[in-house]
Formats: sequence, C-alpha cells, structure tokens
Amino acid sequence: MSVRIGDLARVAGVSVRALRYYEEEGLVRPSRAENGYRCFEERDVEVVRQIRGLIEAGLPTRIIRDVLPYLDGPGELMPEVPCEHMLDEVAAHRDALERRIRCLTRNRDALNAYLDAAVRRSA
Repeated sequence: MSVRIGDLARVAGVSVRALRYYEEEGLVRPSRAENGYRCFEERDVEVVRQIRGLIEAGLPTRIIRDVLPYLDGPGELMPEVPCEHMLDEVAAHRDALERRIRCLTRNRDALNAYLDAAVRRSA
C-alpha cells in the first residue's frame, strides 16, 4: 500500500519539506505515480522516524545515508555491530563540532570582553 507525501509527513511527524530534503539527500526513495506524485511505502514511516532520530542525535545526512542500510529494524538508531567506517565518520564529525565549539567559545569570550570594556568606558 502506498502513502502520499502529506500523509507520511503527518504520521511520521515531519514536514513535507523535510521529506523532500530526505529524498534529495538519498535517504528515502519514493516511487512515482503516473501523475508524478511521490508514493511512499508504509515502512517509510519508520525509516523517516529513524532519520529524525539520527538527525536529532547530531549526525549529518551524509553519515545517515551510510548508516541507514545497516540498521537492524524499525526504531533502531545504531547497527547491531557498528562498522569501523561509521565509527570513524561519527568521531570525525564530533571532532569537527568540538573545534567549532572552541572557536565559538573564543568568539563569545571576546565579545563579552568588548562589551565589558564598552560598559566601563560609558560609565
């Protein structure tokens, strides 16, 4: 039984725009009806929920694309036995986030120092 994009969005708790993005990123692959409408399968509801969960965990879609085929079942967000490539990709992403956090922290501290100096000068 096929499900139209609006119905899938409602049931899975995501926007139609998000579903189109997931399709663009190769995370879901709907078929097309004769009228050109996207047709999803009922199993895509769980796939979309998995995608949401992985995104909420902080994984980028390029890693999610690699992980999805290895998930063992609906609701699973991690393969039974994670492969070395996946672990390396997730670790690299985490390390990049750590670098960004350090940079943002330095920027915030510099702005705080600037504001403190400006307030003292105006007082």
